[in-house]
Amino acid sequence: MPAKIAIVYYSLYGHVATMAKSVAKGVEAAGATCDIYQVAETLSDEILGKMGAPPKQDHPIITPDKMAEYDGVLFGLSGRFGAMPAQIKTFMDSCGGLWQKGAMTGKAAGTFTSVATLGGGQESVNMSCFSFFSHQGMCFVPLGYTDPQVFNLEEIHGASPYGSGTFANGDGSRMPSELELSICENHGKHFATITAKLAA
Repeated sequence: MPAKIAIVYYSLYGHVATMAKSVAKGVEAAGATCDIYQVAETLSDEILGKMGAPPKQDHPIITPDKMAEYDGVLFGLSGRFGAMPAQIKTFMDSCGGLWQKGAMTGKAAGTFTSVATLGGGQESVNMSCFSFFSHQGMCFVPLGYTDPQVFNLEEIHGASPYGSGTFANGDGSRMPSELELSICENHGKHFATITAKLAA
């Protein structure tokens, strides 16, 4: 039976949602099944309108009980001052029941991220999830340097050994590049391969 992987993300301006689709492509190319979810929005429609946020994608809203159905979960994070966004934290804080049951123990966990600037947290945003993974007993699967494109110095790009990534620019005007999306796809392949071994 193929490994089942969920991608759970928060995306305000669409960068992480775009990356999630490329990660999912890689997951499926590696022979796993993949479902994409988003976490619930905590900002009001009024605030979102003032921020110029586009409409949300039609991916379903994840609930903690649903997450337990998967062998691995990849979290897509938009960075907030070098850490995860409140919307992801709110979802993680609702997973106490999973922790009490040990429902996520031994399952694979991974991260990918979008931040505004070169110093915006390509590593620290991913690391802000480690305490959640540890308390849930999940096995963090980093990207590492499994994709040689991470070493590319010919153009600015996101990604770190912790996970694939993008730079959105301070005003969100820069969308993920072809290079970044390619790394996302390879990240998905790598994560699915390791998840299948853990689930076997």
